[in-house]
Amino acid sequence: MRTLHSFFSQQLFTIGDTPVTVATLMTGVAVIVGAYILSLLLQAAMRRGLASRGLTVDGSAGVLVRLLHYLLLLTGVAVALHTAGIELAALFAAGALFAVGIGFAMQNITQNFVSGIILMIERTIKPGDVLEVESRVVRVLAMGIRSTLVRTRDDEELIVPNSALAQSTVKNLTLKDSLYRLRVGVGVTYGSDLALVRSTLEQVGEAFEGRNRDKPPVVLLVDFGSSSVDYELSTWTNEPWKARVDSSRLREAIWWAFQEKRIAIAFPQIDVHFDPPVTASLSGVRKAA
Repeated sequence: MRTLHSFFSQQLFTIGDTPVTVATLMTGVAVIVGAYILSLLLQAAMRRGLASRGLTVDGSAGVLVRLLHYLLLLTGVAVALHTAGIELAALFAAGALFAVGIGFAMQNITQNFVSGIILMIERTIKPGDVLEVESRVVRVLAMGIRSTLVRTRDDEELIVPNSALAQSTVKNLTLKDSLYRLRVGVGVTYGSDLALVRSTLEQVGEAFEGRNRDKPPVVLLVDFGSSSVDYELSTWTNEPWKARVDSSRLREAIWWAFQEKRIAIAFPQIDVHFDPPVTASLSGVRKAA
């Protein structure tokens, strides 16, 4: 009995002015393990509650579950230190220099963590949303407390830090609705019948399958180019994720419509004019040859 008492009373180290024995260390570990087990049980209960309502742990619910996990672990650590007789002030004083170094190292992690909380509260980005981030269109798969998992149109999965979503300009193409504008440009020759060009483009836009029927297509003459008269046809769709495919289909429809109406699509041309002395000299060279 005395051997066990002496074993548990054996001092291992000192934090501040507080000695840490085997008994206090084991008690602290037990409290932390208990907090971890309690966290797992509460997470399982929350998942069952969400599942009964037809919800999943993705998005805001998933972030909330993770926040609860971290909160319980921090509470367990604090209780374990208090149970062991260690004052947090003494602990901070003893590890102030170490804490400063850790603070600098975890600056980005903390920034992403806070950004995840902001995204959860604002709910401006949710799983399933189509975003434009750094000129790349992606679909949100899952949101975590530190980062967000997205998929590109090339089926590449990217891990985006939450700070990049919360602190920069992000275009959410499905925030309020999924209405998306397709723009396709085409240039015709200067000898074209512009009235025919406009009516043909309007017909292509009206007949385009998949467009939003509540918004009519728009045809604009955007520029008089060096080799072409430039037009733009725009239509609206409800599937921004398929914008590249729909733009390709719209260009093909313009091509075949122009072929049918014999409207020439312009291409870059350069006219070269020679002065009379140059022409005369070239004629002399040909005669000599």
